[in-house]
Amino acid sequence: MDTSIIRFENVSQIYDGAGPVLNDVSFELEKGKFYTLLGPSGCGKTTILRLIAGFITPTKGDVYIEGKKVNNIPANERQVNTVFQDYALFPHLNVFENVAFGLRIKKLKKAEVERRVKEALEFVNLKGYENREISEMSGGQRQRVAIARAIVNDPEVILLDEPLSALDLKLRTEMQYELRELQQRLGKTFIFVTHDQEEALAMSDEIFVMKAGEIQQSGTPMDIYDEPINRFVADFIGESNIVAGEMIEDYRVRFANKEFECVDQGLNPNEQVEIVIRPEDLEITSVSQGKMAVTVDTQLFRGVHFEISTIDEVGNEWLVHSTKKAEVGSLIGLDFDPEAIHVMRLNESEEAFDARLESYGAEADEK
Repeated sequence: MDTSIIRFENVSQIYDGAGPVLNDVSFELEKGKFYTLLGPSGCGKTTILRLIAGFITPTKGDVYIEGKKVNNIPANERQVNTVFQDYALFPHLNVFENVAFGLRIKKLKKAEVERRVKEALEFVNLKGYENREISEMSGGQRQRVAIARAIVNDPEVILLDEPLSALDLKLRTEMQYELRELQQRLGKTFIFVTHDQEEALAMSDEIFVMKAGEIQQSGTPMDIYDEPINRFVADFIGESNIVAGEMIEDYRVRFANKEFECVDQGLNPNEQVEIVIRPEDLEITSVSQGKMAVTVDTQLFRGVHFEISTIDEVGNEWLVHSTKKAEVGSLIGLDFDPEAIHVMRLNESEEAFDARLESYGAEADEK
């Protein structure tokens, strides 16, 4: 059974003769999952939403919804609704009328409108707010109204264009949980746009990391975090230590003038690579017990951990997140497991990267 709901085939988008905002992008989304498009401003995230919604037509390539090509299908004929960054609520209408707006355009009967609006408001925990003015609502409540307006039409796909960006940190965190729970209860496909890495990791079934109109890597939050494909992804998703290295042979790598055991395989002997170790995977120990010796350069207390900047003997900087305190200027040891070392091949395609990861899994199964 075909479970795909959105498919892009070699889609490019160019505005007013400028360079491509999207460059030959292809992907497929399954029904009922929470997807996040993640990347810096101008990378093409919102353009993908606009193409799915039908607000623009692709310059090149094809967009499919539920197997049907929709390049020239107008927005109002697509089973898609959008929650905008500013919510786009009507200030002169109360909560009920904001949610009912699309239903009234469809000329549904009054009883049907009332039933569906009340169901939608109850779904987003706004039962009893029907007559409230928009100006009287908090930021979180306004967002719920916008979501209710999106789901009241029972769309197959709900698009969310940075809807949490205007909220304070505490409310933003609360709404992350609410949105994720809402998506699971609805069973609809959510496509969420953000430039916030923590938000993407917390909410998504699958993340698409974008840069300059291209998808750099896609996968589950754990895949993206633990196995970044290149320096951009490693640096953009969380904090990373990235240094130059050399793959000596399968399961053995050299960096910082030393050889280390690792879990990577399938690269060429003596191939130049980049090494990633996350700050939380480095453990402070004595110089004699550590795998490398480093000098403590700076230290900041971040509440749940100390953020310690260190330098090894060849000048590589190593950021450490630790509950242990270190003394600035002192020489300490750093220990780490072979699994903490992630080897990145230079300029590797996502297809080749995925194939290499699959070979790890196949070998592990044989053992």
